[in-house]
Amino acid sequence: MQKAIFLDRDGVINVDKAYVYKIEDFEFCEGLFDALRHFQKLGYLLIIVTNQSGIGRGYYSEKDFQTLSTWMCKELLDANIKIDAIYHCPHAPEVNCECRKPKSGMFQSAIEAFDIDVEHSWMIGDKKSDIEAALGAKIENTILLGEDQNSGAKYCVNFVLDTIDLIQY
Repeated sequence: MQKAIFLDRDGVINVDKAYVYKIEDFEFCEGLFDALRHFQKLGYLLIIVTNQSGIGRGYYSEKDFQTLSTWMCKELLDANIKIDAIYHCPHAPEVNCECRKPKSGMFQSAIEAFDIDVEHSWMIGDKKSDIEAALGAKIENTILLGEDQNSGAKYCVNFVLDTIDLIQY
């Protein structure tokens, strides 16, 4: 079994500017590269799980999302960071699918595909729905970026780089 760090995209990987799908609007969060390198050195898979309702709402296309994801992964790879997988939910909330966080469908798919050890894996998100989805998949090691004390997260920190103080092995 493998351990993984599950990461939300908007608000964790990149600055959340609402429906980011253009490369020119994408801005990596401060400290992200150092945090991801730290997790890789500890042997974690890096898996992004992201709601992308802008696709279902018609704001941008699946192709736009894939283009941005390919660019993002290349930028990270150029910094010696390998994203092992990206799972996304393209549906609008009213579709009531199983993949949209706070449901755990994306997590379940990754857990099965990569034989993930949920007990030794982590979720880093910036919304209560990220934490709920992880808990629904039995991932109890959760970190919320921000100050929402009602999120259900095990830990709350202000910046993604602060997570390395919590994830040490």
